[in-house]
Amino acid sequence: MPIEAIIFDFDGVLVESVAVKGLAFGALYESEGPEFQAQVIAYHEAHGGVSRFDKIRYFEEELLGRKVSDQDVKIIANRFSDLVEEKVVACEPVSGAMEFLEEFSARFPLFVASATPTEELKRIVEKRSMVGHFKGVYGSPASKAENIAAILEAFQYDADRTLMIGDTMSDFKGASMTGLEFLGRVPSGEISPFPPGTKIIPDLTRLAEALDDF
Repeated sequence: MPIEAIIFDFDGVLVESVAVKGLAFGALYESEGPEFQAQVIAYHEAHGGVSRFDKIRYFEEELLGRKVSDQDVKIIANRFSDLVEEKVVACEPVSGAMEFLEEFSARFPLFVASATPTEELKRIVEKRSMVGHFKGVYGSPASKAENIAAILEAFQYDADRTLMIGDTMSDFKGASMTGLEFLGRVPSGEISPFPPGTKIIPDLTRLAEALDDF
């Protein structure tokens, strides 16, 4: 049966914004010195798809040994949003992303499911003039699997006819937990984080052709 709906992760799948967010995490901890900043950035890159709230709590409690409340984490996360939002708006799209959205959004229901907070994500999508391409935009605090499940329930899609396109194991696990098909985005020259046999593409320039494999 053909794919009837597609769910995209955002950072690293539609927009080349992974590095921008890493630098913003580093900037949060400028006072801790360059070695700690490098550790923070490396953790961010190794844990794509994990919410900023979980990452900040890890940095504060596990790396710095500082007990933080939910409100403390929220304050730091707001500082992160101030650093990163407009930079993500200005990032280059992943090659082929806009062309695919413009051609296929009238033919497929398209969605975004991201670890970015929902309201911030919606503002970014709107500022990038992408909002008309998506039937729904879903972010944190819900998990990737929870957002996927919400989409399936709200629109009554069959899981095995719905495709998740992501660039992290968080995306892969979210798709696996909800029974979705999965396609990984792995830029040329980078090592795939996904299990052997996972279908991957370097960008979205040939996404339409890749859909024939599902």
